Amino acid sequence: MDVRVEQRFNIKFCVKLGKTATQTLQLLRDAYSDEALSWARVFGWHRRFILGRVSVEDDTRSGRPSSSRNEDNVVHIRDIIREDRTVTVRMLADALHINMSTCHQILQEDLGK
Repeated sequence: MDVRVEQRFNIKFCVKLGKTATQTLQLLRDAYSDEALSWARVFGWHRRFILGRVSVEDDTRSGRPSSSRNEDNVVHIRDIIREDRTVTVRMLADALHINMSTCHQILQEDLGK
């Protein structure tokens, strides 16, 4: 188990025991020394658990997926270059809103171009 998640369980436990955020921080520092969560993280998680949060896992983040090299983009690039063989990597990247290195990877590794 990730040491950060383990500490979140401990913070949740301290909240159930009625410990303050300061007391919880000190207990974590005693138990984990250099690996203890920062003051801001302990106080943030402590507050979340006080307000009724149940999960110790990170919240999902919105935004673009971590990788633009996916099957949809491979299909789009293949279709675009079938229609226009003179299209450039920059044009592909701009059309799909992905970076040029990802386009190069798709062209070379996925499409064998």
